[in-house]
Amino acid sequence: MLHLLPDVSLLPYNTFGIDVPAEFFAAIHSLADIEELSAQKSSIKILGGGSNILLTGPVRGVVAHNMLQGIDTVREDETHVWVEAQAGVVWHDLVLYAIAKGLGGVENLALIPGTVGAAPIQNIGAYGVEVCEVIEQVSFWHLQDKALVHCSNQSCAFGYRDSVFKNGMKGAAFVTSVLIRLNKQPHFNTSYGAIEAELTRIGVQQLSVQAIAQAVMNIRRSKLPDPRVTGNAGSFFKNPTISAALYDELAAQHPGIPCFRLSDTHVKVPAAWLIEHCGWKGYRRGDAGVHSLQALVIVNYGTATGSELWQLSNEVVQSVLSKYGLLLEREVQVW
Repeated sequence: MLHLLPDVSLLPYNTFGIDVPAEFFAAIHSLADIEELSAQKSSIKILGGGSNILLTGPVRGVVAHNMLQGIDTVREDETHVWVEAQAGVVWHDLVLYAIAKGLGGVENLALIPGTVGAAPIQNIGAYGVEVCEVIEQVSFWHLQDKALVHCSNQSCAFGYRDSVFKNGMKGAAFVTSVLIRLNKQPHFNTSYGAIEAELTRIGVQQLSVQAIAQAVMNIRRSKLPDPRVTGNAGSFFKNPTISAALYDELAAQHPGIPCFRLSDTHVKVPAAWLIEHCGWKGYRRGDAGVHSLQALVIVNYGTATGSELWQLSNEVVQSVLSKYGLLLEREVQVW
């Protein structure tokens, strides 16, 4: 039976460490709980690990905490293994499950905070890999139609930190599980960032999913603040994608501006570089700041409010727009 608890602090449920109340709070452990939830007349917000949200005030309606658990091998053939993970599973636990079995596909996504259910919504990615590359199917409960839906990879409309769940299905889909396809003969991706240098530093002689995951974890821990110590939601902004022609114009005006070539016609510009070169890296106002080692990360050093962090992010966006003419998009969802 679904239990609705009134006036619950969301402080333990978000990595920014913002203390605001939910009008009602419900822990979701089963499909039956979700069916009862969808009968509620109040608005519903779905919460996973709370690692990609900024709470700017009290949350009206029901906050539903997705706690569906379980990881199961569904089937396999000579080259692949299909694994279904319930949406409340911690994402990194799924990565560790794959690594322990020597299965490839998610090792570059090690240590990304959050839950399995949030992974397809955000189409999480890191170090040259996006989760859409391994997702076969996303199952969700349609809150309006009150039915369980199985959504194929193609139907998820994945894009850069984007999916149908952030657009046409926003607010209507309660993700229940994700089916991923893992490789028995992994194809290693070490070209992005500092992975190769880190593998050399730790003395790796032969590539494996375990070695790459360890390198990724080492890099992430060296660059990103631990939310248990300093409130944050990881990367706050997306890297802007622009035309190659526009990039050439910017490079002429701002020598040294880096990019990642996506095609002959488009490039991706690192938002961290733009923010840093606008002078924000290491900036602090009260307890709201920009991390000193990674300019993509907005941080709460203690008691900053969600509104203060939002205002700081607005100032960063306007600064980059004024200097470079590029409008940064936020990765973080704002409640």
